[in-house]
Amino acid sequence: MDKIWLKSYPPGVPSEIDLSQYRSLVHMQDEAFRNYAERKAYVCMDKFLTFADIDAYSQKLGAWLQSRGLKKGARVALMMPNVLQYPIALAAVLRAGYVVVNVNPLYTPRELEHQLNDSGSEAIIILENFATTLEQVLGKTGVKHIVVASMGEMLGGLKGPLVNFVVRHVKKLVPAFSLPNAVRFKQALAQGGAMKLTPVELGQSDIAFLQYTGGTTGVSKGAALSHRNVIANVLQTEAWAQPGLRKPPQVASLTIVCALPLYHIFALTTCALWGTRMGALCILIPNPRDIGGFIKELAKYPFNVLPAVNTLYNALLNHPDFAKLDFSGLKLVNGGGMAVQQAVNDKWQKVTGVPIVEGYGLSETSPVATCNRSDSATFTGTIGLPVPSTEIVILDDDGAPVPLGQSGEIAIRGPQVMGGYWNRPDETAKVMTPDGFFKSGDIGVMDENGYVKVVDRKKDMILVSGFNVYPNELEGVIAMHPGVLECACVGVPDAHSGEAVKVYVVRRDPALTVEDLMAYCKEQFTGYKRPKYIEFRDELPKTNVGKILRRALRDEKKLA
Repeated sequence: MDKIWLKSYPPGVPSEIDLSQYRSLVHMQDEAFRNYAERKAYVCMDKFLTFADIDAYSQKLGAWLQSRGLKKGARVALMMPNVLQYPIALAAVLRAGYVVVNVNPLYTPRELEHQLNDSGSEAIIILENFATTLEQVLGKTGVKHIVVASMGEMLGGLKGPLVNFVVRHVKKLVPAFSLPNAVRFKQALAQGGAMKLTPVELGQSDIAFLQYTGGTTGVSKGAALSHRNVIANVLQTEAWAQPGLRKPPQVASLTIVCALPLYHIFALTTCALWGTRMGALCILIPNPRDIGGFIKELAKYPFNVLPAVNTLYNALLNHPDFAKLDFSGLKLVNGGGMAVQQAVNDKWQKVTGVPIVEGYGLSETSPVATCNRSDSATFTGTIGLPVPSTEIVILDDDGAPVPLGQSGEIAIRGPQVMGGYWNRPDETAKVMTPDGFFKSGDIGVMDENGYVKVVDRKKDMILVSGFNVYPNELEGVIAMHPGVLECACVGVPDAHSGEAVKVYVVRRDPALTVEDLMAYCKEQFTGYKRPKYIEFRDELPKTNVGKILRRALRDEKKLA
């Protein structure tokens, strides 16, 4: 195909990346551990870990996991926010020869049970704040081995016990739980220290991650990302970032702000894995919703790279202390997960002097597929150009490419595209073309310079602050409420989160209230999935065969 976007590439960015330099992510990781051993790798609550620390701790934890009898390719769930235990566990699981299953720590018991069972996870490493959720479903899963971490245990000295005391007893953020066979994180490290990690032969085709997503249908399933997929995206990210990183001032090593959750593919690749490859220091922000606390952390370090979503940029800009920070070292600001608004970029650029460089990707593409030039001085309002080794085609409803400038479904082919959904060949077939393109479900248009713009969404997915919400899942659960006859979920514009969930409900029980249904949804869904609005109707618009027309409900809002 004619790769018209290559003419718009910055000087020095290759059209293709070389995947042959690494056998696996472990190979790439081990190289970084050797080359940057004495450098600081992560900092959280003022505690630093070097690459040598991550190397040593992950060898111990990896050896402990192997001692449990888990076979190569076993799935190990990680259910933690951005704390120091996460990068240790990430490295440990991979180098022990297992598959990382990232879990949103705010999941409800129902959501957690599905993911553990669907992935076939045999072990889980979980922060104690969320252990009560695991306790409620453990007996209905195949999980046999549990490691429980705490907020303070890796902080050392007097600070560690003090943080644990405050979290447990002052802020009361650790609900009571009982997991009798669980092992504490530090205990697992101590036991693993007396063992030896057995090297596991891994190849690029071995699965490294199961990243759960609704895909195009909303049934939560794991995008099976191989070592090759993720190595490719790390190298693509590195190649694409170089022009921006060459901008003054020059720095000996990068500092990346990691406020996005590491269980999300955006931060996983951009912060944890690319950061390791570059020998960068990652500033871990456990709770980015505490904007004041977040800004206090930023004030401590001269930071260079800040990936985030539009809502987080906007929240920072609207805090009075943000403009007081030193932005002299800021080189790259990457926006993704949801559309970056022109107004937010303009204000951001005025305050920091650096534009937001918008990109686009999905869990199924590891995630980066396109991005604006990292040396760009202006905001384009597009999702940019296909990154190296990536092809984008715009397809019509019959799967045929449309002429340049016409809209159609964005389809992506490249080494970062998943092999398929875990144990779901039927779902995989729906999204992969015979010639290897992944159909994104987003409607876009490509211009004569190769820039792509998203103009609509083919699927009914709702995008809340960068997180995908699928109406099928919500409707299936809400319809189980005894007071609900039928329902439909749509996304509505929201100034804060881009979109918000609205549910239209036909009542079975006339006494059902909005408050009743909101309380039910709080039990069933993690925060970003919960409806912001509930409206009762006597009936819902339907096709002549009885299918509810979500688009008709969305169009009502546009006409209003």
